[in-house]
Amino acid sequence: MSTKNTVLRVVLLTLVLGAVASVPALAGSAVIGSVAGSMNATVGGQSLLPNTTIFSGDSLQVRDGVAVVAVGNSSRMVFGRDTVASFLKDANEVTVLLSQGNVSMIHPNEGTSVRVKAGEVSIVPAAGFKTLGEVAMLNGSVVISAKEGSLQVNDRGTTRNVAKGQTIVIAPKTADQKGGGGTGWGGNEDNILDIAGIAVGGVAAVLAGISISRADDAKTAALTAGADANAANATAQTAAANAAAAIAAANAANATAGLAEFYAGCGYNEYTTGLPDSPYVPPAGQSCPSFDAWGLYGD
Repeated sequence: MSTKNTVLRVVLLTLVLGAVASVPALAGSAVIGSVAGSMNATVGGQSLLPNTTIFSGDSLQVRDGVAVVAVGNSSRMVFGRDTVASFLKDANEVTVLLSQGNVSMIHPNEGTSVRVKAGEVSIVPAAGFKTLGEVAMLNGSVVISAKEGSLQVNDRGTTRNVAKGQTIVIAPKTADQKGGGGTGWGGNEDNILDIAGIAVGGVAAVLAGISISRADDAKTAALTAGADANAANATAQTAAANAAAAIAAANAANATAGLAEFYAGCGYNEYTTGLPDSPYVPPAGQSCPSFDAWGLYGD
């Protein structure tokens, strides 16, 4: 084997080993989806922009705003205000770990499976249904609503279905229920409450929050515009007053100039020419007065 062939084989082997070694790193950075839209949201402390790729392990924080993440070709996750969540992905599904706030799942009857975990409570869309579900963490409780389709809820091995139009609240376990020490979520029916028509922070609340925020912005803009209009009106009034004063002054100056011209013309006629037919012609309806020895016009 030639030296040239030996070197080529070593280079190829190095590349192959490098590719194999990089597989775990790539697996740890599996793509969750992409950002469809956001407002006042960050990932890893960086502002979240449309079309940003979300990876497994990323942490999302939404302040006074909203974030919409597209998962796969058709699933959507909508994160409401004051929400903190992170993402995990394995071979079969995407999991959202909800630490606080609320999230809505919009999931067709097929495509990438999505799951929300809030503490020990796990929520997934039921198979075979187009699903719109909402999950919120409120004062230590987990509130779950099914707007469309059906949700399967698992709380430490206890599973139940939440049908369309139904809302349940899973309250934290008390110390007695836990058997002392530790924290956890209630797994028995006594800790699961059915609440019809409860208002959970999800898509509707998010949109309402955005509307309120925009209304506040519009109100602020309207107040600013009103103040600017008032200031402009005051400026216009001042300008109008100044213009009126200027016109009055101009009229007065014009009258004074006319009177000066009248006396000057009459004086010119009287002393320069001394002719009855003077070159200066007074305005219509006026005539030059008599002129005395002192150069004053008399009656």
